[in-house]
Amino acid sequence: MKSKAIAILFLFIAVSFSAKAQTDAEMLAEIHKTALTKGKSYVWLEHLCNKIGSRLSGSANAEKAVQYTYEQLRLLELDSVYLQEILVPKWERGAPEEAYYKAGNKKVKVPICALGMSVATPKNGLTAQVVEVQSIEELEKRGAALKGKIVFFNRPMNPEFVETFRAYGACVDQRSSGAREAAKYGAVGVIVRSMTLHADDFPHTGQTGYGDLRENQRIPAAAISTNAADRLSLELKLNPNLEFFFKQSCKQYPDVLSANVVGEIRGTVYPEEIIVVGGHLDSWDLGTGAHDDGAGCVQSIEVLHLLKKIGYKPQRTIRAVMFMNEENGVRGGLAYEKYSNQRGENHIFALESDLGGFSPRGFSFVCDDANFEQIRSWQSLFEPYLIHRFVKGFSGVDIGPLKSEKIVKAGLQPDSQRYFDHHHAANDTFEHVHKRELELGAAAMTSLIYLIDKYGIK
Repeated sequence: MKSKAIAILFLFIAVSFSAKAQTDAEMLAEIHKTALTKGKSYVWLEHLCNKIGSRLSGSANAEKAVQYTYEQLRLLELDSVYLQEILVPKWERGAPEEAYYKAGNKKVKVPICALGMSVATPKNGLTAQVVEVQSIEELEKRGAALKGKIVFFNRPMNPEFVETFRAYGACVDQRSSGAREAAKYGAVGVIVRSMTLHADDFPHTGQTGYGDLRENQRIPAAAISTNAADRLSLELKLNPNLEFFFKQSCKQYPDVLSANVVGEIRGTVYPEEIIVVGGHLDSWDLGTGAHDDGAGCVQSIEVLHLLKKIGYKPQRTIRAVMFMNEENGVRGGLAYEKYSNQRGENHIFALESDLGGFSPRGFSFVCDDANFEQIRSWQSLFEPYLIHRFVKGFSGVDIGPLKSEKIVKAGLQPDSQRYFDHHHAANDTFEHVHKRELELGAAAMTSLIYLIDKYGIK
């Protein structure tokens, strides 16, 4: 016992000396310098996007991504790398979708994509008159007029909101719940204006849900591009009896086995206290999931890489998790919490990156006032890197299920103005991620985790 006590004392002295050897400002400078000159996040992201591609849960590509990130974590020579197996939904888009309407004698083709988890149209497609609405609440006012019609949800993201996620949150219900609600009034299909502030011809997918509707009550749901939505809305004013055709052959399959990918550096002083950082490995199938959320995954792996590169020995266990199935089920996040409870783990801090690989601007926290004040006291350390936003708010979908007795949760907050140009669309691809911005985000995450590790939580 005496020799063990002496060893712990020497370890404490060594850690204390190491902490004094560099000030916090010097440590953050070293982290940023290393990220910008020796980081690997951009190389990892290029492989995920260009060598593997889209990673919808349940797909072959998703499993390739599991194996790739597992191997990259192993190459970092961490203390532990492992998989957490989970069952995930398997939904496939099928053949490319088709859509058009007639304006006079002209057939107008419409950029369209099935919403995730939607049912298919009849084999030969669906044709019906269109009723345009601005909200789910408007359905009740239209009532019987919706029977046999295609409901066109056309509420745009509000351009007045500087916070683009606020604009997204204010209208995404028409995508997530529109088909379920329209079906209750006898509608035969739903088309939704894409969730983006950009005027373009890219339809944006995303999950739709049917709640407790029986299978024979479910109606097909699709998104059309913003330019197409504007044209269709104008045409409906000229021709209220316009008929719209669309065809999609998506299909739901039985659940399949997949996994979260986990790697960790064990703490030297408080190994039972866990700091977790992560992103979601799955993506929608139209693009290659560069911003959503390949960026967050490679940044999370980079946190461990940077700490090892600078020779930092954390006091607490630092764990990176590549969560599976955030986009259409959150089963990875739920499974992680379940495994954590079974093992009696104690998480003190969780950080997620799932808002794109753009320039970091700060962090959003879910915590009590005492911890928020401590974190805000570090704000000046981040200002040289143009990071100034420390606010209370949302953290992340995958870390949301974590319910440790006392835990601080946070989300990286990049500049969001261009995020919804790419979100869930075919242009969410590698070339739209800037190497330096991606690296700065990883450096900011590593810096925050270093400070949490050094000072703990209240």
